Amino acid sequence: MTASKTCTECGAPIYGRLDKKFCSDQCRNVYNNRQNSDRNILVRNTNNALRRNRRILEELNTSGTTKVRKEDLLRRGFNFNLMTSMYHTKTGKTYHFCYEHGYLAIEDGWYVLVIKKENID
Repeated sequence: MTASKTCTECGAPIYGRLDKKFCSDQCRNVYNNRQNSDRNILVRNTNNALRRNRRILEELNTSGTTKVRKEDLLRRGFNFNLMTSMYHTKTGKTYHFCYEHGYLAIEDGWYVLVIKKENID
């Protein structure tokens, strides 16, 4: 059987099905990883920052409810722009959450840290 097409990744001859684009799984994976690398980097960096936020909240809130200063969060590298959800209370307060760990801005640069119990197994 003669090859009529070449591999999209490496240019080697392709044998087999007529609609194949790659000579091997390795070439297919290399090509797809390169195509998705920009999107993967953004997702990876965002997930890392969310995990860091969660870890900071978890370290500071050992009792279930804790009061901390904004400076303490920022000093540890907390990013207030990233969260996984928000909860609006009937009284108009807004809790921001990184997974099950949350915070609420109160007064003069203070925050209350909480844990959303229904998310814990």
